[in-house]
Amino acid sequence: MAGRRIVVTGAAGSVGRRVVQRLSERDDVEAVVALDIRPVTVVSPKVEAHIADVTLRVIDDFTRGADVLVHLATAFDPRRDGRDATDEDIALSERVLSAARREHVPRLVVLSSAMTYGAWADNPVPLTEEAPRRPNPEFAFAVAKAALEDLAEKHALEHPGTTVTVLRPTTALAEDATSWVARTLRSLTGVDTGAEEPPSQYLHLDDLAAAVELAATGDLDGSFNVAPDGSVDGETVRELRGVAPRVRVPTDLLARLMAFGWRHRLGPTPPGILPYLAHPWVVANDRLRSAGWEPEYTNEQAFVAGTPPRPWAMVTPKRRQQLSLGALAVAVAAAVAGGIFAWRRLRR
Repeated sequence: MAGRRIVVTGAAGSVGRRVVQRLSERDDVEAVVALDIRPVTVVSPKVEAHIADVTLRVIDDFTRGADVLVHLATAFDPRRDGRDATDEDIALSERVLSAARREHVPRLVVLSSAMTYGAWADNPVPLTEEAPRRPNPEFAFAVAKAALEDLAEKHALEHPGTTVTVLRPTTALAEDATSWVARTLRSLTGVDTGAEEPPSQYLHLDDLAAAVELAATGDLDGSFNVAPDGSVDGETVRELRGVAPRVRVPTDLLARLMAFGWRHRLGPTPPGILPYLAHPWVVANDRLRSAGWEPEYTNEQAFVAGTPPRPWAMVTPKRRQQLSLGALAVAVAAAVAGGIFAWRRLRR
């Protein structure tokens, strides 16, 4: 199909601007309608950029005549760590899918997450697209993405002539952007909960954008995992980051600390993410690879690209351990002080 008109929501985001750039460079794309609440920085005669909040207004004018609608927008703002935006995210998706239905858009691409599989001790490694969606109920982000997939499946069933593609990326990051999920998973690589450490995956945003481009311009239909080949173990991740020796914190204590911090706004991360640190949720990419997608980055390369170097990355192991013990003492003191402050504040 030549001369496609493709609408992209969330076009100013870290994934969106990469997707818009890629689509605007294709000969078989006539126009890219880029929608976001922030200015879209991609400059091209093919790009029609609009500042539009799709949660507040009807977007039919933008989707009218579209051949493809790529839904990347989310109410989960990566600049506002862990905020529960489930209801907003579902409402946003309903509004976008309703516009696609009213304007009879023949192809729909939806960005979900591999976190919809949930992190469970009985998960097979790796998970294929046939695995059931079992998001951990305490983790709002995964629950919201599972609800988005339900809406997409309903849309496909009610409109047999429509092609609906759902992409489930693993933890994605790059040099210029890292989500709060990636930051959290990365920051806790130095914590030892005593449980067996699961493998993890890291996807470069360029590879994710390539998957979205393929879904928007190819013949993909159904659900597709997006991840590099294989996975990486925790020890390798710590070596890549230059993290000091692990600090032992039992899971139940870590959960209580995170819950306390989240409840009293002392910490940025919801405790619902803890299962994703304790249990595997590694996904297979065979289906997407068979459709023609190939990752340019390995797990290790993506992790390094999206992780700022630590000050002690070039320090000797002995000196690194000394610094670690000193940092641990400071962290414990800060935690105690924070707890006392919070207790006093609550007593008032």
